[in-house]
Amino acid sequence: MMNFCKWLNSLMLVATLVLWSCTKNDEESVSWQPLIQNDGWQISGAGEQDLDSNFLNDLYREARKLDNLYSLLVIKNGFIVAEGYFNGKSVYDASSTASVTKSITSALTGIAIREGFITGKNQKMKDFFSEIDWKSTDPGKSEITVEQILQMRSGYPWEEVDGYLNTLFNTTNWIPLLSQFPLMHNPGTEFGYSNFTSHIMGIIISRGSKRTLLAFAKEFLFDEMGITVPYWPADPSGYYYAMGDIYLTPRNLAKFGQLYLNNGKWKDNQLIPTDWINQSQTVYSTTTYGREILKTIHNLQYGYLWWSGTSGSHTIWFAWGHGGQMIVTIKELNIVIVATAAPQPGFDSKSWQKESSVMELVGRYISGI
Repeated sequence: MMNFCKWLNSLMLVATLVLWSCTKNDEESVSWQPLIQNDGWQISGAGEQDLDSNFLNDLYREARKLDNLYSLLVIKNGFIVAEGYFNGKSVYDASSTASVTKSITSALTGIAIREGFITGKNQKMKDFFSEIDWKSTDPGKSEITVEQILQMRSGYPWEEVDGYLNTLFNTTNWIPLLSQFPLMHNPGTEFGYSNFTSHIMGIIISRGSKRTLLAFAKEFLFDEMGITVPYWPADPSGYYYAMGDIYLTPRNLAKFGQLYLNNGKWKDNQLIPTDWINQSQTVYSTTTYGREILKTIHNLQYGYLWWSGTSGSHTIWFAWGHGGQMIVTIKELNIVIVATAAPQPGFDSKSWQKESSVMELVGRYISGI
Protein backbone atom coordinates (compact mmCIF):
# COMPACT_ATOMS: atom_id res chain seq x y z
CA MET A 1 0.00 0.00 0.00
CA MET A 2 2.87 2.36 0.88
CA ASN A 3 4.47 1.68 -2.52
CA PHE A 4 1.16 2.37 -4.27
CA CYS A 5 0.81 5.73 -2.47
CA LYS A 6 4.35 6.68 -3.45
CA TRP A 7 3.60 5.68 -7.04
CA LEU A 8 0.37 7.71 -7.01
CA ASN A 9 2.11 10.76 -5.54
CA SER A 10 4.85 10.47 -8.17
CA LEU A 11 2.22 10.22 -10.92
CA MET A 12 0.42 13.30 -9.60
CA LEU A 13 3.72 15.21 -9.44
CA VAL A 14 4.52 14.29 -13.04
CA ALA A 15 1.03 15.34 -14.14
CA THR A 16 1.44 18.65 -12.32
CA LEU A 17 4.80 19.27 -13.96
CA VAL A 18 3.38 18.44 -17.39
CA LEU A 19 0.43 20.76 -16.84
CA TRP A 20 2.76 23.54 -15.61
CA SER A 21 5.03 23.00 -18.60
CA CYS A 22 2.11 23.17 -21.04
CA THR A 23 0.82 26.31 -19.39
CA LYS A 24 4.28 27.87 -19.38
CA ASN A 25 4.82 26.97 -23.03
CA ASP A 26 1.38 28.32 -23.86
CA GLU A 27 2.24 31.62 -22.19
CA GLU A 28 5.62 31.78 -23.88
CA SER A 29 4.26 30.86 -27.31
CA VAL A 30 2.42 34.14 -27.70
CA SER A 31 4.06 35.85 -30.65
CA TRP A 32 4.02 39.53 -31.49
CA GLN A 33 7.44 40.09 -33.05
CA PRO A 34 7.12 42.15 -36.25
CA LEU A 35 7.59 40.43 -39.58
CA ILE A 36 10.28 41.54 -42.01
CA GLN A 37 8.53 42.60 -45.22
CA ASN A 38 9.57 44.70 -48.20
CA ASP A 39 6.70 47.16 -47.86
CA GLY A 40 8.36 50.33 -46.61
CA TRP A 41 7.95 49.63 -42.90
CA GLN A 42 10.84 49.52 -40.47
CA ILE A 43 10.66 47.29 -37.41
CA SER A 44 12.09 47.80 -33.94
CA GLY A 45 12.28 46.16 -30.56
CA ALA A 46 9.71 47.29 -28.02
CA GLY A 47 12.32 48.39 -25.50
CA GLU A 48 14.07 50.55 -28.07
CA GLN A 49 10.83 52.54 -28.41
CA ASP A 50 10.14 52.65 -24.65
CA LEU A 51 7.30 50.14 -24.71
CA ASP A 52 6.96 47.46 -22.04
CA SER A 53 7.45 43.95 -23.47
CA ASN A 54 5.58 42.32 -20.59
CA PHE A 55 2.60 44.57 -21.20
CA LEU A 56 2.69 43.67 -24.89
CA ASN A 57 2.81 39.99 -23.91
CA ASP A 58 -0.33 40.50 -21.88
CA LEU A 59 -2.00 42.34 -24.77
CA TYR A 60 -1.32 39.62 -27.33
CA ARG A 61 -2.13 36.82 -24.90
CA GLU A 62 -5.59 38.36 -24.50
CA ALA A 63 -5.83 39.09 -28.22
CA ARG A 64 -5.50 35.47 -29.24
CA LYS A 65 -8.48 34.54 -27.06
CA LEU A 66 -10.82 36.51 -29.34
CA ASP A 67 -12.37 34.34 -32.03
CA ASN A 68 -13.23 37.37 -34.18
CA LEU A 69 -9.90 39.22 -34.18
CA TYR A 70 -7.89 39.18 -37.42
CA SER A 71 -4.89 41.40 -36.66
CA LEU A 72 -3.35 43.69 -34.08
CA LEU A 73 -0.42 46.04 -34.77
CA VAL A 74 1.38 48.55 -32.55
CA ILE A 75 3.54 51.23 -34.19
CA LYS A 76 5.71 53.65 -32.20
CA ASN A 77 7.85 56.46 -33.63
CA GLY A 78 7.24 55.13 -37.13
CA PHE A 79 8.45 51.58 -36.32
CA ILE A 80 6.30 48.47 -36.11
CA VAL A 81 7.12 47.10 -32.66
CA ALA A 82 4.37 44.49 -32.29
CA GLU A 83 2.32 42.55 -34.81
CA GLY A 84 0.03 39.56 -34.61
CA TYR A 85 -2.43 37.73 -36.87
CA PHE A 86 -5.20 35.49 -35.67
CA ASN A 87 -7.96 33.10 -36.72
CA GLY A 88 -6.27 32.04 -39.93
CA LYS A 89 -5.25 35.50 -41.15
CA SER A 90 -1.77 36.62 -42.19
CA VAL A 91 0.18 39.76 -43.04
CA TYR A 92 -0.96 39.40 -46.66
CA ASP A 93 -4.70 39.30 -45.99
CA ALA A 94 -6.81 42.33 -46.78
CA SER A 95 -10.29 42.52 -45.31
CA SER A 96 -13.24 44.86 -45.26
CA THR A 97 -12.53 47.94 -43.17
CA ALA A 98 -16.21 48.93 -42.86
CA SER A 99 -16.53 52.57 -41.75
CA VAL A 100 -12.79 53.07 -41.36
CA THR A 101 -13.27 54.00 -45.02
CA LYS A 102 -15.00 57.20 -43.91
CA SER A 103 -11.76 58.54 -42.45
CA ILE A 104 -10.06 57.86 -45.78
CA THR A 105 -12.88 59.80 -47.46
CA SER A 106 -12.14 62.65 -45.05
CA ALA A 107 -8.52 62.72 -46.23
CA LEU A 108 -9.57 62.61 -49.88
CA THR A 109 -11.90 65.56 -49.30
CA GLY A 110 -9.04 67.67 -48.00
CA ILE A 111 -6.97 66.75 -51.04
CA ALA A 112 -9.87 67.56 -53.40
CA ILE A 113 -10.16 71.02 -51.82
CA ARG A 114 -6.42 71.58 -52.17
CA GLU A 115 -6.59 70.59 -55.84
CA GLY A 116 -9.52 72.94 -56.48
CA PHE A 117 -12.04 70.21 -57.32
CA ILE A 118 -14.11 71.44 -54.37
CA THR A 119 -14.01 75.17 -53.70
CA GLY A 120 -13.85 74.73 -49.93
CA LYS A 121 -15.49 73.18 -46.91
CA ASN A 122 -18.38 75.66 -47.16
CA GLN A 123 -19.34 74.69 -50.71
CA LYS A 124 -22.94 73.49 -50.89
CA MET A 125 -23.78 69.84 -51.50
CA LYS A 126 -26.42 70.84 -54.06
CA ASP A 127 -23.75 72.22 -56.42
CA PHE A 128 -22.84 68.67 -57.42
CA PHE A 129 -26.32 67.26 -58.01
CA SER A 130 -28.06 69.17 -60.78
CA GLU A 131 -30.46 66.27 -61.35
CA ILE A 132 -32.18 67.02 -58.03
CA ASP A 133 -35.00 69.56 -58.08
CA TRP A 134 -33.86 71.36 -54.93
CA LYS A 135 -36.77 73.83 -55.04
CA SER A 136 -39.29 71.05 -54.54
CA THR A 137 -37.63 69.51 -51.48
CA ASP A 138 -36.88 70.68 -47.95
CA PRO A 139 -35.18 74.09 -48.33
CA GLY A 140 -32.73 73.17 -45.59
CA LYS A 141 -31.12 70.64 -47.92
CA SER A 142 -29.96 73.42 -50.23
CA GLU A 143 -27.90 74.85 -47.37
CA ILE A 144 -26.01 71.67 -46.46
CA THR A 145 -22.26 72.15 -46.78
CA VAL A 146 -19.32 69.83 -47.31
CA GLU A 147 -18.21 70.55 -43.76
CA GLN A 148 -21.58 69.56 -42.28
CA ILE A 149 -21.39 66.24 -44.13
CA LEU A 150 -17.92 65.61 -42.71
CA GLN A 151 -19.09 66.53 -39.22
CA MET A 152 -22.13 64.20 -39.44
CA ARG A 153 -24.30 67.27 -38.91
CA SER A 154 -26.15 67.34 -42.23
CA GLY A 155 -29.51 66.54 -40.64
CA TYR A 156 -30.13 63.40 -42.72
CA PRO A 157 -31.27 60.22 -40.92
CA TRP A 158 -28.98 58.08 -38.79
CA GLU A 159 -30.00 55.00 -40.78
CA GLU A 160 -29.55 52.36 -38.08
CA VAL A 161 -31.41 54.47 -35.52
CA ASP A 162 -34.07 56.10 -37.70
CA GLY A 163 -34.94 52.99 -39.73
CA TYR A 164 -33.65 53.91 -43.19
CA LEU A 165 -30.86 51.35 -43.57
CA ASN A 166 -32.90 48.81 -45.54
CA THR A 167 -34.28 51.56 -47.75
CA LEU A 168 -30.76 52.66 -48.59
CA PHE A 169 -29.43 49.24 -49.49
CA ASN A 170 -32.56 48.09 -51.33
CA THR A 171 -32.62 51.14 -53.63
CA THR A 172 -31.19 50.82 -57.14
CA ASN A 173 -30.26 54.51 -57.45
CA TRP A 174 -29.08 56.26 -54.31
CA ILE A 175 -28.88 59.85 -55.54
CA PRO A 176 -32.68 60.48 -55.59
CA LEU A 177 -32.63 59.68 -51.86
CA LEU A 178 -31.20 63.18 -51.40
CA SER A 179 -34.71 64.45 -52.00
CA GLN A 180 -36.61 61.44 -50.66
CA PHE A 181 -34.96 61.05 -47.25
CA PRO A 182 -36.28 63.60 -44.74
CA LEU A 183 -34.14 65.88 -42.61
CA MET A 184 -34.34 64.85 -38.96
CA HIS A 185 -32.68 68.07 -37.77
CA ASN A 186 -31.77 71.43 -39.20
CA PRO A 187 -28.37 71.18 -40.91
CA GLY A 188 -25.47 72.02 -38.64
CA THR A 189 -27.41 71.74 -35.39
CA GLU A 190 -27.03 68.12 -34.20
CA PHE A 191 -24.82 65.08 -34.67
CA GLY A 192 -26.46 62.26 -36.62
CA TYR A 193 -24.34 59.44 -38.05
CA SER A 194 -25.15 59.05 -41.75
CA ASN A 195 -23.73 56.41 -44.06
CA PHE A 196 -25.68 57.91 -46.94
CA THR A 197 -24.18 61.39 -46.78
CA SER A 198 -20.70 59.96 -46.21
CA HIS A 199 -21.18 58.14 -49.50
CA ILE A 200 -22.48 61.35 -51.08
CA MET A 201 -19.18 62.96 -50.07
CA GLY A 202 -17.38 60.42 -52.24
CA ILE A 203 -19.68 61.19 -55.17
CA ILE A 204 -18.89 64.88 -54.72
CA ILE A 205 -15.16 64.10 -54.96
CA SER A 206 -15.75 61.94 -58.05
CA ARG A 207 -17.88 64.51 -59.82
CA GLY A 208 -15.66 67.41 -58.86
CA SER A 209 -12.46 65.69 -60.00
CA LYS A 210 -14.01 63.84 -62.96
CA ARG A 211 -12.42 60.63 -61.68
CA THR A 212 -13.68 57.56 -59.91
CA LEU A 213 -13.03 57.68 -56.18
CA LEU A 214 -10.56 54.80 -56.53
CA ALA A 215 -8.67 56.54 -59.33
CA PHE A 216 -8.57 59.73 -57.29
CA ALA A 217 -7.31 57.91 -54.20
CA LYS A 218 -4.61 56.10 -56.20
CA GLU A 219 -3.40 59.24 -57.95
CA PHE A 220 -3.22 61.53 -54.95
CA LEU A 221 -2.66 59.17 -52.01
CA PHE A 222 -2.35 55.42 -52.34
CA ASP A 223 0.25 55.05 -55.10
CA GLU A 224 2.65 57.37 -53.32
CA MET A 225 2.34 55.31 -50.14
CA GLY A 226 2.60 51.91 -51.80
CA ILE A 227 -0.99 51.04 -50.89
CA THR A 228 -2.92 48.67 -53.13
CA VAL A 229 -6.69 48.11 -53.04
CA PRO A 230 -7.69 44.53 -53.90
CA TYR A 231 -11.41 45.27 -53.65
CA TRP A 232 -13.74 48.21 -53.11
CA PRO A 233 -17.51 47.73 -53.56
CA ALA A 234 -19.66 50.24 -55.40
CA ASP A 235 -23.28 51.38 -55.27
CA PRO A 236 -25.77 50.41 -58.02
CA SER A 237 -24.68 53.43 -60.10
CA GLY A 238 -21.00 52.45 -59.96
CA TYR A 239 -19.80 54.96 -57.34
CA TYR A 240 -17.31 53.40 -54.93
CA TYR A 241 -18.51 53.24 -51.33
CA ALA A 242 -17.13 56.32 -49.61
CA MET A 243 -18.87 55.22 -46.43
CA GLY A 244 -17.28 51.82 -45.99
CA ASP A 245 -15.89 48.45 -46.97
CA ILE A 246 -12.68 49.27 -48.82
CA TYR A 247 -10.37 46.26 -48.48
CA LEU A 248 -6.87 46.98 -47.16
CA THR A 249 -4.19 45.01 -45.32
CA PRO A 250 -3.48 45.89 -41.68
CA ARG A 251 -0.05 47.27 -42.59
CA ASN A 252 -1.58 49.58 -45.18
CA LEU A 253 -4.11 50.77 -42.62
CA ALA A 254 -1.18 51.49 -40.33
CA LYS A 255 0.40 53.61 -43.08
CA PHE A 256 -2.73 55.73 -43.18
CA GLY A 257 -2.64 56.19 -39.41
CA GLN A 258 1.05 57.11 -39.53
CA LEU A 259 0.28 59.67 -42.25
CA TYR A 260 -1.98 61.48 -39.78
CA LEU A 261 0.63 61.32 -37.02
CA ASN A 262 3.07 62.85 -39.51
CA ASN A 263 0.64 65.75 -40.13
CA GLY A 264 -0.12 64.55 -43.64
CA LYS A 265 3.46 63.99 -44.74
CA TRP A 266 4.69 60.70 -46.17
CA LYS A 267 8.46 60.56 -46.56
CA ASP A 268 9.24 63.88 -48.27
CA ASN A 269 5.78 64.49 -49.74
CA GLN A 270 2.96 66.49 -48.14
CA LEU A 271 0.08 64.30 -49.30
CA ILE A 272 -2.60 65.90 -47.10
CA PRO A 273 -2.45 69.56 -46.09
CA THR A 274 -1.39 69.93 -42.46
CA ASP A 275 -4.23 72.34 -41.75
CA TRP A 276 -6.67 69.73 -43.03
CA ILE A 277 -5.27 67.17 -40.60
CA ASN A 278 -5.76 69.68 -37.78
CA GLN A 279 -9.29 70.55 -38.89
CA SER A 280 -10.19 66.87 -39.27
CA GLN A 281 -9.05 66.09 -35.74
CA THR A 282 -10.84 68.96 -34.06
CA VAL A 283 -13.96 68.17 -32.03
CA TYR A 284 -17.19 69.52 -33.54
CA SER A 285 -19.68 67.24 -31.76
CA THR A 286 -19.13 66.66 -28.06
CA THR A 287 -22.24 64.50 -27.80
CA THR A 288 -22.53 61.52 -30.14
CA TYR A 289 -24.19 58.51 -28.51
CA GLY A 290 -25.28 60.56 -25.51
CA ARG A 291 -23.99 57.94 -23.09
CA GLU A 292 -20.93 55.84 -22.37
CA ILE A 293 -20.98 52.68 -24.49
CA LEU A 294 -17.48 51.36 -23.74
CA LYS A 295 -15.57 50.69 -20.53
CA THR A 296 -12.06 51.62 -21.70
CA ILE A 297 -12.75 54.32 -24.31
CA HIS A 298 -14.71 57.28 -23.01
CA ASN A 299 -16.05 60.68 -24.11
CA LEU A 300 -16.81 59.72 -27.71
CA GLN A 301 -16.69 62.85 -29.87
CA TYR A 302 -16.45 63.61 -33.57
CA GLY A 303 -14.33 65.59 -36.02
CA TYR A 304 -14.33 65.27 -39.84
CA LEU A 305 -15.24 61.58 -40.25
CA TRP A 306 -12.86 60.78 -37.37
CA TRP A 307 -13.80 59.74 -33.85
CA SER A 308 -12.17 61.05 -30.68
CA GLY A 309 -12.13 59.70 -27.16
CA THR A 310 -10.04 59.15 -24.06
CA SER A 311 -8.37 55.99 -22.76
CA GLY A 312 -6.79 56.38 -19.38
CA SER A 313 -5.00 59.71 -19.46
CA HIS A 314 -4.60 59.70 -23.25
CA THR A 315 -6.62 61.51 -25.91
CA ILE A 316 -7.06 59.35 -28.98
CA TRP A 317 -8.33 59.93 -32.50
CA PHE A 318 -9.51 56.87 -34.35
CA ALA A 319 -11.10 55.55 -37.50
CA TRP A 320 -13.78 53.05 -36.47
CA GLY A 321 -15.51 50.39 -38.52
CA HIS A 322 -18.33 48.00 -37.63
CA GLY A 323 -17.05 44.69 -36.30
CA GLY A 324 -14.04 46.18 -34.53
CA GLN A 325 -11.94 47.69 -37.31
CA MET A 326 -9.74 50.45 -35.85
CA ILE A 327 -6.91 52.80 -36.69
CA VAL A 328 -6.01 54.59 -33.46
CA THR A 329 -3.60 57.52 -33.27
CA ILE A 330 -2.11 58.82 -30.01
CA LYS A 331 -0.20 61.96 -30.93
CA GLU A 332 1.34 62.59 -27.52
CA LEU A 333 2.99 59.15 -27.64
CA ASN A 334 3.54 58.98 -31.42
CA ILE A 335 1.69 55.66 -31.50
CA VAL A 336 -0.58 54.03 -34.07
CA ILE A 337 -2.60 50.93 -33.22
CA VAL A 338 -4.44 48.93 -35.88
CA ALA A 339 -6.99 46.21 -35.29
CA THR A 340 -9.01 44.30 -37.87
CA ALA A 341 -11.72 41.79 -37.13
CA ALA A 342 -14.39 39.60 -38.66
CA PRO A 343 -17.27 41.57 -40.20
CA GLN A 344 -20.49 41.42 -38.20
CA PRO A 345 -23.74 40.79 -40.09
CA GLY A 346 -26.04 42.99 -38.03
CA PHE A 347 -26.32 45.62 -35.34
CA ASP A 348 -27.77 43.50 -32.52
CA SER A 349 -26.33 42.85 -29.07
CA LYS A 350 -24.38 39.79 -30.22
CA SER A 351 -22.66 41.77 -32.99
CA TRP A 352 -21.89 44.58 -30.57
CA GLN A 353 -20.39 42.12 -28.09
CA LYS A 354 -17.96 40.94 -30.77
CA GLU A 355 -17.16 44.46 -31.93
CA SER A 356 -16.71 45.91 -28.46
CA SER A 357 -14.45 43.02 -27.39
CA VAL A 358 -11.84 44.28 -29.87
CA MET A 359 -12.31 47.92 -28.91
CA GLU A 360 -12.07 47.16 -25.19
CA LEU A 361 -8.87 45.16 -25.77
CA VAL A 362 -7.30 48.16 -27.54
CA GLY A 363 -8.65 50.57 -24.93
CA ARG A 364 -7.23 48.54 -22.03
CA TYR A 365 -3.81 48.57 -23.58
CA ILE A 366 -3.87 52.33 -24.21
CA SER A 367 -5.14 53.01 -20.70
CA GLY A 368 -2.14 51.21 -19.24
CA ILE A 369 0.61 52.74 -21.36
